Amino acid sequence: MAKKIIITIDGWSSCGKSTLAKQLATALGYVYIDSGAMYRAITLYFIRKNTDWSNPAEVKEALEEIVLHFECNPASGKSEIFLNAENVEYLIRDLVVAEKVSDVATIAAVRDFAVAQQRSMGLQKGIVMDGRDIGTTVFPHAELKIFMTADITIRVERRFKEMYVKNPNVTLAEVKANLESRDYIDSHREVSPLRQAEDAILLDNSNLSIEEQLDFALKLVAKKL
Repeated sequence: MAKKIIITIDGWSSCGKSTLAKQLATALGYVYIDSGAMYRAITLYFIRKNTDWSNPAEVKEALEEIVLHFECNPASGKSEIFLNAENVEYLIRDLVVAEKVSDVATIAAVRDFAVAQQRSMGLQKGIVMDGRDIGTTVFPHAELKIFMTADITIRVERRFKEMYVKNPNVTLAEVKANLESRDYIDSHREVSPLRQAEDAILLDNSNLSIEEQLDFALKLVAKKL
């Protein structure tokens, strides 16, 4: 049996972490686990239930009602997230969820809940997972860790193009404010703040194409295997 490893991809918002993670999973025949989608799905549930996430009791009660899992969409071949048996892959991309997810993700009980699920998914190895603290907290002993970054102007443009398709009324200023807010919250939270693991390899894709960054990552995998 071919050796399988755990690959973690952390980094700032709108750096293309999920794009690279999905590419790698497809190229290697690995399972892609979208940690960001898990936090977004939890946030969606909290919003729907009007959960006061400043109230630990309400958070605990809400988390006990949540079941998350991923299924491969046979039409697209992509992994999609289900919240209590409902496919919410597209609902969680809404700006309302994007504006709240960093706040929800700072809650210790929420992170404990998500991390426990993520670790169980990684027991068999052969996975690629992206997020903010995958290489530092979830899988600190992963065989390959990548930390992604890109110039803020480029990140804003990427995010704007993505959001504009779904909401033509969104502005560059709104997107920039959202990204800067998420960056600050992600890197300053008390629980598992965003940081580059000491053994993570930096990938700045400001001037790289999607094909070039995949080639870079595959060469790293080849060295590990």
